[in-house]
Amino acid sequence: MSFTHLHLHTEYSLLDGSSKIKELAKRVKELGMDSVAITDHGVMYGVIDFYKVCKAEGIKPIIGCEVYVTGGSRHVKETGYYHLVLLAENNTGYHNLMKIVTRGFTEGFYYKPRVDYEVLETYSEGIIALSACLAGEVAVHLRKEDYEGAKEAALHLQSVFGKGNFFLELQDHGLREQTIVNTGIMKLSKELQIPMVATNDSHYILEEDAEAHDILLCIQTGKKLTDEDRMRYEGGQYYVKSEEEMRRLFPYASEAIENTHKIAQRCNVEIEFGVQKVPKFDVPDGYDAFSYLSMLCRKGLIKRYGEDPNPELADRLEFELNTIKNMGYVDYFLIVWDFIRYAKDHGIAVGPGRGSAAGSIVSYCLEITNIDPIRYQLLFERFLNPERVSMPDIDVDFCYERRQEVIDYVVEKYGKDQVVQIVTFGTMAARMVIRDVGRVLDIPYAKVDSIAKMVPNELNITIDKALKMSSDLRAVYDTDEEVKYLIDMSLRLEGLPRHSSMHAAGVVIGQKALDEYVPLSCTSDGAVTTQFTMTTIEELGLLKMDFLGLRTLTVIQDAVSLIKKNTGKDIDIDYLEMNDPGVFEMIGQGKTEGVFQLESSGMKSFMKELKPHNLEDIIAGISLYRPGPMDFIPKYIQGKNHPETITYDCPELEEILAPTYGCIVYQGATRS
Repeated sequence: MSFTHLHLHTEYSLLDGSSKIKELAKRVKELGMDSVAITDHGVMYGVIDFYKVCKAEGIKPIIGCEVYVTGGSRHVKETGYYHLVLLAENNTGYHNLMKIVTRGFTEGFYYKPRVDYEVLETYSEGIIALSACLAGEVAVHLRKEDYEGAKEAALHLQSVFGKGNFFLELQDHGLREQTIVNTGIMKLSKELQIPMVATNDSHYILEEDAEAHDILLCIQTGKKLTDEDRMRYEGGQYYVKSEEEMRRLFPYASEAIENTHKIAQRCNVEIEFGVQKVPKFDVPDGYDAFSYLSMLCRKGLIKRYGEDPNPELADRLEFELNTIKNMGYVDYFLIVWDFIRYAKDHGIAVGPGRGSAAGSIVSYCLEITNIDPIRYQLLFERFLNPERVSMPDIDVDFCYERRQEVIDYVVEKYGKDQVVQIVTFGTMAARMVIRDVGRVLDIPYAKVDSIAKMVPNELNITIDKALKMSSDLRAVYDTDEEVKYLIDMSLRLEGLPRHSSMHAAGVVIGQKALDEYVPLSCTSDGAVTTQFTMTTIEELGLLKMDFLGLRTLTVIQDAVSLIKKNTGKDIDIDYLEMNDPGVFEMIGQGKTEGVFQLESSGMKSFMKELKPHNLEDIIAGISLYRPGPMDFIPKYIQGKNHPETITYDCPELEEILAPTYGCIVYQGATRS
């Protein structure tokens, strides 16, 4: 027989983040269990990471949530609420769970994302409910010695979810109140014939994690360990327990232990990855999506290359169109073309294009990009490749001040329930977590500050890396017990999510209302976001777009307007002369303040040395100025200044390497 823990919380928890979930999965396997449930408080943020890790480890993931249920209406702002554990029995239950959690934020949020019985009744199909912990409605009545109230609540919940789908929950973390509640639960179960289930409320993996968890609680609630009136999880019993430990806790309720296994067997959710859910674009009468896209591109080909374009251009266009059709991305291109057209028609500055999308002649003909992929020999296959099927990714820059107008247009066109911005999470990075833990431990600020500053200030640094790189940090860690404890506790908390916020650019557009595919939440200012991050959104086959607000575009547009106002001269920024010697002379002097990708001190020095004479030199320079390729910079400059020194290993390489003076340099797309 297998045993399943059905109560894995991740609010005030050491179990957040994929690395912690991997530790959890390893522990679950060590304990001989074959399934485990996630029941975050009011949210489903961790569901997909949890699901994927469990599947990879051969463990059945049970998808759930511990929701907050108000006794009245979710629309009335009141602080009273109960806890209720909901588990998805099947895919219908999973979709209903997402809707329940979404309603908690979009309709019932007041300090917590609350739902009411109307929501539960509407979306109860496919869901198994457990009466929850000491904060559950049944338990609250029993704690008050209100047996009749507990009985009424239990019968009400059974009526909502159906006989056999509601269980009375037993827990034992060594608390006196749980003994009282468990006695009442046993009596209710016998009288009402409602089955019981035994669970353990798990907020960390190992028993010895209790100290780190206590520190985390203080960080999240703004308290110190020495504060008397702070939140605590008493008893240290909130770890992942073995079947043997659970049987010892509940010798009087073996059927409740057996029911954990029965519930686990019933819960079977399969989450679909990689299947596209791109919305359909409405095309004019007489067209389907592909014929409309083809017509727009052929018109664009003539506009870009003249009335009688080279047959090779037409062939390239047809190849790209057929690839786009075969990969199922026709609607995607029409959607992007449409909102870029809207922006340009309304005087909103749009960037010339960035990234691999600039390698597509379809993008160029649709005026999604303004970079000629033929002139710059850019590769379409880097953007879309049938041998490496993945969603295309077109990042679009808009005027910083008017970006929201474009998003508003998309919301109006597809519906506010189908267009939502994407969540992102801030995490406890190395220096920050040391400072947080130091405050909780009440270590003098000056000492904590000095320790934090010993962590090297570099990208993606971790405490483990810092201990290897910084001899000062290692020395104080080895000699000062207070610092050792500070660092050890910080290591346990490092990388945990610290807060959620709205991604600066990410927007998802769905075929249907987005809560059909992902749970939604709200930011502090009421903006609706997904509960899944950008990478997860893409994995689920949803259309993710980056609407980037670029201050540079706003400055350029303002400059063009001022030139018009002061001189009467119209300047079209998309058709500037690209070989102005004065511009290259300025760049070669390092006068590149405010020029994207050329404004760092290192890049300014490089440009002074390179002294570019054309755009190709700048493209190659940007490609070279990064770890690895930087080693080729002297050879590139030598070949540029002294062509006679260039050699090729074989004649066939000359055509390929001549533009880069004999160096193998990948020329990426130019950026705005």
